[in-house]
Amino acid sequence: MAPPLLHVRDIEQSFGNTQVLDGAECALHAGERLCVVGRNGSGKSTLLKVMAGLIEPDEGSVFIQPGTTIRYLPQEPDFTGYATIGDYVEAGLAPGDDHYRAQALMQALGLTGEEYPKLISGGEARRAALARTLAPKPDVLLLDEPTNHLDLPSIEWLERELSSLSSALVLISHDRRFLEQLSRKTLWVDRGQCRLLNKGFGAFEDWRDEVLEAEELEQHKLARKIVREEHWLRYGVTARRKRNVRRLKNLGELRAQKRDFEGPKGNITLNVAEGRGAGKIIIDAKNIGKAYGEQTLIQNFSCRITRGSRVGIVGPNGAGKTTLLNMLIGELAPDTGTIKIGDTVDLVSMDQNRSELNPEWSLKEALTNGGDMVDLANGRKHVMAYMKDFLFTPDQAGTPVGVLSGGEKARLMLARALALPGNFLVLDEPTNDLDLETLDLLQAFLSDYAGTVMLVSHDRDFLDRVTTSIIVHEGPGQWREYPGGYSDMLRQRKAAPATKKKNKKQAQKADKSKPATGDTKSGKVKLTFKDQHALKTLPLEIEALEKRIEKNQRDPRRSGPFYQ
Repeated sequence: MAPPLLHVRDIEQSFGNTQVLDGAECALHAGERLCVVGRNGSGKSTLLKVMAGLIEPDEGSVFIQPGTTIRYLPQEPDFTGYATIGDYVEAGLAPGDDHYRAQALMQALGLTGEEYPKLISGGEARRAALARTLAPKPDVLLLDEPTNHLDLPSIEWLERELSSLSSALVLISHDRRFLEQLSRKTLWVDRGQCRLLNKGFGAFEDWRDEVLEAEELEQHKLARKIVREEHWLRYGVTARRKRNVRRLKNLGELRAQKRDFEGPKGNITLNVAEGRGAGKIIIDAKNIGKAYGEQTLIQNFSCRITRGSRVGIVGPNGAGKTTLLNMLIGELAPDTGTIKIGDTVDLVSMDQNRSELNPEWSLKEALTNGGDMVDLANGRKHVMAYMKDFLFTPDQAGTPVGVLSGGEKARLMLARALALPGNFLVLDEPTNDLDLETLDLLQAFLSDYAGTVMLVSHDRDFLDRVTTSIIVHEGPGQWREYPGGYSDMLRQRKAAPATKKKNKKQAQKADKSKPATGDTKSGKVKLTFKDQHALKTLPLEIEALEKRIEKNQRDPRRSGPFYQ
């Protein structure tokens, strides 16, 4: 086998007293497509930065094949020093790279290059960073959460673009469908170690569960062995002294092995505060519309959301998803139409910008507003215990919200939303920055939630697993609701034109099989060739018969019934 393009070996990396990577190793060969998965804080992004040369590891080595070009996509691009987006993108090109490709990528991603970095949205910043990273067509692409802040059309475009490249890929993403489409190998960063699966992400979760079950069984066997050795130490027959000393030393090593074993981190425990029971109709919207100047975002849209529904809203950035959501929940008045919200609806919301979080709050204040207890459906809970449910340690109770990571802020927003009593849960981009395990638990929670859920998301797998209907953007101002999940919506939209075409062909075929009944426009009867010939010859035949009758009547010898 050819030597790897990139090889990191025995990587040790700590931040303060926390060791993130402990002997991590990864080799990447030409054309490989590797996804890196693991819990938030497990060291995935740190490993990518070590590969990119942005972090000098405490221990270990990094080998890069001479002449190999590497490009890294950070989670938070830095536009400092660039006047326009175009300047930022072209600064990533090396001598000899194709400048026209950079322009083409910006155009494909909906950018002109003239945008000012200080005025762009999170989605535009992500698209600019993608254009800068992809333009050189490097040998190795290191992509950290490339789908964050992208809408569905952009994600699907990115899938096609990456599939067409010959570059080796290393991907970190929470988007299951994206990983399933692109990965061929899976690297699991777990408790500082790297475990490689020579299959794509689709096979990862079953394999991970098998590994954890095997670990649990091994620890059970170890515990039983320690019990046996301790029993021998107390009650066993005294043997030679050297053997006893050696066996006692082995027991100490077994105890140390058991003590030092670090199992996988606990799972988030999701409970929700209980609100009032809601009526059958949650929202009844009729012919609603909204426009800003000459731009119409919603036009003549109607829907009825009933108790227990899980409704997803999808569409490109700027189409009006958040506007539609705010109208439906009563935070924004429609220009036309009416919206009726049930009298017993108690709304709980979580916005994608996390604007509710005050960076000066402590973690405890953000959850309780200064108290010590949290009210949930199954009773009251102390804030420290509630923090543990969301993988926060008691030491973090006084940590300012402003210094939390993106994943920690996402978990905090989720904890705040679920601690408020309600029966109608509204989530705007809830999957951003959540790891896959937390997403699994959120999906399970939403499926079992007794109330109603409405959410905006670009995560196709999440929508498929959670929603009972999808409201999708179908053109300027046009929205339509489809039953089922995201994949169901795609099938229905794809089948609709084909059904109309099929019905049209069937109608044409049926018309041809019917006897000719005439032209409805002119009122004239359409005759066959035989009928037309008969029509021309019939007068002559009539004339001949009339002459024959007249002749017979004049000749008395031809009288009688035989001649008539």
